Amino acid sequence: MRCPRCNRLENHVIDSRLTPREDAIRRRRTCDACEHRFTTYERIEVAPVLVVKKRGARERFDRDKLRSAVQTALHRRPVSAESVEELVRTVEQRLAERGTSEVQSSEIGGWVMDFLRGCDPIAYVRYASVYRQFADIGAMLAEVTVLAREGGHAPADPAADAAPTLGEPAARDGSAPDAQAGAPEDAPPALAAAVALPDLAP
Repeated sequence: MRCPRCNRLENHVIDSRLTPREDAIRRRRTCDACEHRFTTYERIEVAPVLVVKKRGARERFDRDKLRSAVQTALHRRPVSAESVEELVRTVEQRLAERGTSEVQSSEIGGWVMDFLRGCDPIAYVRYASVYRQFADIGAMLAEVTVLAREGGHAPADPAADAAPTLGEPAARDGSAPDAQAGAPEDAPPALAAAVALPDLAP
């Protein structure tokens, strides 16, 4: 394992412990050359899962891209990094439990939508405005109105409460959002520019 600061290979482990979910081992290491301390994680390697996008393209599930897309939707929102990491781990666990080699991107998108709806309605609308492919501002306002009528609001720190539970995808138009599709090609420029997220490519 190379040191992220000096790129030397010589280092030693000073602490090892299980993560809270007991699905990985967290190791604290010290570089023998520059004494920089850093953390590594040891996880069980699972069979790769391919994510099938709307147009049929297939990509290998990437936890880092999933995390990045969710963090973008949550930009400057009061949701902790621990909550986002919990979502990523939950998605990984679900994929492992399915035991299949492929999953539709819309299914992962539904899990993410459910998470965001439960922890931060603002982030949910940001995400939904692209992945639900609202036709215009009116459609987005209609979704916001529904959230307001339901009294949706996010706790000040979701990490202080139980992590939001993922349910089944539930798009109001009958179709789950495509987790890997970028802004729709026919989306209004102003809408796409205001809420565009990076490609959620698990």
